Amino acid sequence: MKHLLNDIIFIIVGLTINQLSICYGEDWKTMRKEMVQEIAEEVKETSYFIGKSSLYDTVMKAIATVPRHEFVPVSEQPWSYDNRPLPIGYGQTISQPYIVALMTDLLEPDSNDIILEIGTGSGYQAAVLASLVKQVYTIEIVEELAKISSERLAKLGYDNVMTKLGDGYYGWPEHAPFDGIIVTAAAGQIPPPLIKQLKIGGKMIIPVGDQFFTQHLILIEKTSDNQVITRQVLPVRFVPLTGKH
Repeated sequence: MKHLLNDIIFIIVGLTINQLSICYGEDWKTMRKEMVQEIAEEVKETSYFIGKSSLYDTVMKAIATVPRHEFVPVSEQPWSYDNRPLPIGYGQTISQPYIVALMTDLLEPDSNDIILEIGTGSGYQAAVLASLVKQVYTIEIVEELAKISSERLAKLGYDNVMTKLGDGYYGWPEHAPFDGIIVTAAAGQIPPPLIKQLKIGGKMIIPVGDQFFTQHLILIEKTSDNQVITRQVLPVRFVPLTGKH
């Protein structure tokens, strides 16, 4: 009788069968596998924009390995492997898994790379990168999130991630230049300090645009003659980059 009442309650609040199975302890690995399959399908559907029909195997393996449910509030865990953003508190979100995978892939990460992330948030994107590169430096401007994500990443064993509370617009010059820079909040323009801290031959991926209008994911590459090449990838929607700038 108790289980029947629980089922009724779950159905009333609108949980799907997949979400019900999570609540009853279905293996997280199975749910991650399904999420990866959804990402692969969305990559094919958006291939016209992104210029490829599949992502690097190494990136997909990282997405299939990192436990996304550990990076969301307990109240959001039933939805943690849905291919969509989720709230993490303080007006911030954890990005859609497809977007995390795509942005990671566009950096073309190498095992010897040193990457800067602007906007730690829950720490999920940093964890994905940590599985692929030598070192990740990540900056979060919201004090509470910076503390939570730092403790979470350490607890989960991502010892090649260094976190910092600060304004990401200005980067982290002490550890520059970076092989890649990833920005997980929308800027009104590409921050000049980040361009300066990008290594020759390095890539940066950043959403650019106003919070209430169209934003686009922009891929930036610094060439050997210190010039900057940009490519518009696809329309996106991110929370705004905040700070004194």
